[in-house]
Parts: sequence; C-alpha cells; structure tokens
Amino acid sequence: MPGWPEKRVYIGSHTRRIDAPAKVTGAAKYTSDVQPEGWLYGMILRSKWAKAKITKIDLDKALKLPGIKAAVLAREGERTVRYYGEELAAVAGSTKQACLDALRAIEVEATELPFVVREDEAMGDSAPRVWEDSPNAAAPHVNEKGEVDKAFAECATVVEGSFSTPVQIHHPLETHGNTVSWADDGITCWASTQGITSVAEGLADNLNVPQSRIRVLSEFMGGGFGSKFGPGVEGGLAARLSRQAKAPVKLMLTRFDQSLAVGNRPSSFQKIKLGATADGILRAFELESYGTAGIGAGGSTAGGGGGAGFPAPYIYTVPNIRVKQSSVAVNAGSARAFRAPGHPPASFGMESIMDDLAVKLGMDPVEIRLKNDPSEVRRKEYRLAAERFGWKEKYKTPGSSPGPVKTGVGCAGATWGGGGRGTQAEAQINPDGSIEIRCGTQDLGTGTKTLIALIGADMLGLKPEQILVRIGDTRYPPSGGSGGSTTAASVSPAIHNVCTRALEELQKQTGIADARGENWMAACKKLGLNPLVVHGAWQEGLSSSGAGGVQFAEVEVDTDTGFVKVRKITCVQDGGLIVSQLTAESQVHGGILMGIGYALYEERIMDRQTGFVLNPNFETYKLAGLADAPEIDLVLLDMPERGVIGIGEPVTIPTAGAIANAVANAIGVRVGSLPITPQKVLAALGKDKLTTA
Repeated sequence: MPGWPEKRVYIGSHTRRIDAPAKVTGAAKYTSDVQPEGWLYGMILRSKWAKAKITKIDLDKALKLPGIKAAVLAREGERTVRYYGEELAAVAGSTKQACLDALRAIEVEATELPFVVREDEAMGDSAPRVWEDSPNAAAPHVNEKGEVDKAFAECATVVEGSFSTPVQIHHPLETHGNTVSWADDGITCWASTQGITSVAEGLADNLNVPQSRIRVLSEFMGGGFGSKFGPGVEGGLAARLSRQAKAPVKLMLTRFDQSLAVGNRPSSFQKIKLGATADGILRAFELESYGTAGIGAGGSTAGGGGGAGFPAPYIYTVPNIRVKQSSVAVNAGSARAFRAPGHPPASFGMESIMDDLAVKLGMDPVEIRLKNDPSEVRRKEYRLAAERFGWKEKYKTPGSSPGPVKTGVGCAGATWGGGGRGTQAEAQINPDGSIEIRCGTQDLGTGTKTLIALIGADMLGLKPEQILVRIGDTRYPPSGGSGGSTTAASVSPAIHNVCTRALEELQKQTGIADARGENWMAACKKLGLNPLVVHGAWQEGLSSSGAGGVQFAEVEVDTDTGFVKVRKITCVQDGGLIVSQLTAESQVHGGILMGIGYALYEERIMDRQTGFVLNPNFETYKLAGLADAPEIDLVLLDMPERGVIGIGEPVTIPTAGAIANAVANAIGVRVGSLPITPQKVLAALGKDKLTTA
C-alpha cells in the first residue's frame, strides 16, 4: 500500500481553512440557523426541585394556549426527579413567547424530597441518598502493586499534599440542540453534534424507528468537547413534538439549560503521597481520591462512566503504587466526556506533587521529570522547551521574586492515546474536471473539511479549492464520532485511500498514465457522459496513536490583590504527520486557553439549599477570554513516519499543572485547589483575614 507522498505541497501547509469565508461572512448555516418551512420553537420544562416525586403533570392548559401546536411529557407516569433542571415536559409553538407562556401553564404536582449537592456532605452517613438502593459513596476502585509501605519507609524524602479540581461545565459557544422534521417518508434531524451516526442511532432507539428512516445533517457546528455525541433528551423531545405538531421543531437549549443538563467534567479531591531516593528517583506513590459525576457513575473511579476516572501516577514510572478512587453521587446533572477525560485533574495533582518533591530535594523541577518520565520523546520535548522558554535563567527559589507583583515559572507534561478507526469515503470525478469527496464525518470546528481538501489536493495534484468536500450527512459513507482525538487519524487514511483508488481508476479508464496535475482535465474529458465514482476505506499504517507533549508557564502574581496573569506558555507537542499546520496550531491554542480557564476561572457553584446552579451563564461562569490569552510559543514536532495523530486533547492536559506550579514558584506556597482565584492566593499568603482599621 502506498504511503503518504514524500513531496507534499499542501499537506503540512498553512493553507487557509476552506470554510473560512462562509464562517466570517455569516453564510455558514448552523443548526440554530436552519429554518424548514413551517418550523416551530421548542422549549423544555425542567424540574425546579433538586429531588422530588412527580405525581402528576397536566398539559391540557398549555395545549389550549394560542400558538401552541404540541406538548409532550419527558417520561410517562410517576417518577422521581433527582436534580434541578431534569426534563419534565416540552412544548412546541409558533413563537418564543407562546412557548414561555405554555411552560408556565403546565401544572405539576410533586412532593419535594431531601437532597444533597456537595461531595463532602454526600459522603456523610446521615446524608440524603441520591439513589435509594445504593449509598452515595461507591466502593473504591483499588489498584496496588509492589510493597508500598516498605518502599515509603526506605525513601530518603516523602512529600504529601491535597489537591482538588472543580466540576467544569460544558459551555461550547453553540448550545446543544436539534431541528427535527418528522414526515411520513422519514425523519430529518439537523443536529449540533460530534457524531451524526450516533445521533441517528440514538433517535432510532429512542423513537423505535428504523435507523434507515432517519437522516442526520450537521454541516457546521460550534463546539462540543465530548458532550455532543447523541441526540440527548432534547433531541428525542424535539422529534416527538414534531410528530405531534406535524411540523419541524427547532429545540435549541438556553445557556441556563447548558449549566444543568448536558454533562460536565467531574470534580476530584486527591490526597497524594510520593516518595523518592535522595537523587530524585521515584520509589512509592499513594493516592486516595473521589469526585462526583452528579447522578451519573464514574466520579473518580478508574475507567468510570462519564470519563471521570484518571490514570495514576499519570505519566511517571513508580514501582510501588497504591491507588483508591471512588465516585460520590450528588443531586446534580450527570457527567459526560470532557476534552481529555480524567487527564487534566490527574496531571494537576501529579505535577503539583512532583514540584513539591523537587523543592524538598533541592532539585530542578525539569531535572526530576527527566529522571522519571519513561518517554524518550517527551524527555526530548522537555529539553527543547526548556531552552526555548529560558528555564535556567527564569527558574528561581520559590517565593524569591522581589516586589509585590511576583513572577514564577512551572512545567508539566502529558500523554494521550487517540488513534484511528474505520472510516469510509467516496470520490466522484466528473467529466468537467470537478471532483467531490464525500465522507460521513463531521467538523466540530477543528478543520476536518480543510484536512480532507489538503489531502485530496496533494494526492491528485490539484489545488484545495478544486476539491469539493461534503461531510455531515448520514447518507454519505459512514465514519465515527469526532472525539478522543481520533477524527484526523480516522478520516485521513480513508481520504488517502479513496484518492489513490480514484486516480488509479481514472488512469485505467482513460489510458493516461499519469492523470495528476496538468493532465487532469484531459483525463476527465475522456470519461464520457458518466462520472467516475470510487469507494475507499481506512487503511492500516497511515495513522497511529499516542501523542504527548510538555508545557512551560510563566505567570505574574499580585500578592496584594491575589490576581494571577499568565504571561507566556511554551508548548512542544508531538505531531505525527501534520496535515494542516494552521488548524493544528488552532487546536493547540484552543486547548491551552481551555487549560487556562480550568486553572484560573471555571467552577460550577451549587446552592446547597435549592440545588440550583448559581453561575449558569457567561456573566457568572468565567471562561478565558482574549484579555487572558498569553504569548504562546509553539513547536509542533512533525513526524511523518508515524502517520496522522490527533492532538486536540493532549494539548489541554498539562496547562493547569504548569500554571499551578508557576504560581507556587512565584509566591513560595502551594495553592492546591483549582481554580486558583485571588481569594485562594491571598489565603495561601495568610492575607485573606487582614482588615483595615
């Protein structure tokens, strides 16, 4: 099988995204922009109780209101709701106001029940149970190897620390939602999704309809980060409303809905003990941790649902380990996979304790990592990043920076699996020289359409603008979901294969030995009246898995106000074969900004009295913005011999750990809880209780 072309004109280039003009001019149509003829608004009535037994829901008054065309229950019969925001019913109407009026008109009879929304409180013996037939705190998952206690006793140095990370809410700029049209000849769903096929499967199961009758479309979508693989409850409700109303229904969630019911990254509470020899070789590691996935499973258990479990002791080799991880249920929405599930909290805890160990040993934090990281590539990345960053010149004894505004530096590493899987594609070459490549994948903003065009251009000797890329339709050859950093590694080999086969078939049918480039038009004209259609599929050997990288952070901390500003991030990252330099860089920048948000700003705040999310919008739930963006110095290691590897997730993993270490280096004390807010910095410095006369 032929490999990637050695002479690459467009693969690896900085070529502009092919969908950029449509996006910047507003021509791109997202799910919320779709307006089928006669469409209706859809809205969901959500529980106002954190836990309650619902005995009756009456839709009659709502259905009689002007403009209301349909109303359905989320679930039939008596039921127990277990978090504030759980779906009760939904309505469809001709205007937003009609829907709002209808939601208020729905009569709900319920008996409120005791609930708990804080992890520490949920673990108490007297805490209300989230699920009546099981305790809130699940039995811990235990993993042990070696002789841990003996190894700790023999260590020259032992450090201990407690670290915590918050629940992080899924807040893509485009909210979750679907526009669904149920007709006699089938169901069409325009979805904001990371997986058009998984949406079709979910709707088929939910509605008891053959999947062959369901078509899912998603040409443009505004982010997902792991939470948009299925239709969600909202997708099923939109479909049922459409069937009842006999009209298309657009049901896009509000930002408030996003904070409640579309998934999140679980919290973590980690108690870590780490021991090493006098020269910094790790010998023993112990972790006890728990976290919550709300009413879902897997708050902190290894391999748990919702992507909550995390590897320990993360990327470092330790011969003796003892790990206990458990999940704690609370009355809040379930977790879902979230960009690099489990890894950012694991990295934060491990990288923090590694720096504490280095300080206690009097060692350089980079040096202790070089001694204990088994990855030869990552050790190379540490050395390269340290040189570019100026680590030797910038690293100082913790807390020794002069003045009230102190500077500090820190570093951290990461790894991720990724890899490719079965994807199919189709190429149609027309007699007029135009070519269309079709693939049932989707582009959640990462640049998949551009990636396909660049590969097609180099394989066929054309320009990217000559390749018409069609994706986001379940009628095209199937592909998988866009998650786990697997899209590029899944789609690229299939495009390579279909282009190779199309070129071979074109040359065979026309008798032109080399139909690439300047011979393309002449060959296409020989096709006659009918286009040439060729099928291709993912092939082994053109992609691989395993991507790691390192990041160095420089921060300044105002010790009078507690404010932390990230000044610079240096990132050196595995790249495999870089297909699109521009979109790869964009992925890294986005991942780093998300890591900054995790480190400094993002945290779900729950009201223990009502179970209400107190910061449900962008005014109160803080994301990293333009003013928070530091200088980003990026090196992508181009490794064409490895084939295509996804990098969307590994680049967000080490950012928070590097920033936390930089803050500790600046102020001389550790802030062990994310996000690192001004209040926490002042508390660490002993200034949180200072008052003026």
